Amino acid sequence: MTEEQLPSTREQRRREGRLVLFILVFLFPILAVAIVGGYGFIVWILQMIFGPPGPPT
Repeated sequence: MTEEQLPSTREQRRREGRLVLFILVFLFPILAVAIVGGYGFIVWILQMIFGPPGPPT
């Protein structure tokens, strides 16, 4: 590869910084909400099928 085809270190650092910012600001919160919401949905469905938790009456 020639010198013109390789990305400069400054461009690469800027791109990596934007990627880290995207992951921290958007991806992790969206994944956290999806995981917690999915778990809550599974618990809700299981309680509809098997009844609420607690001692048997």
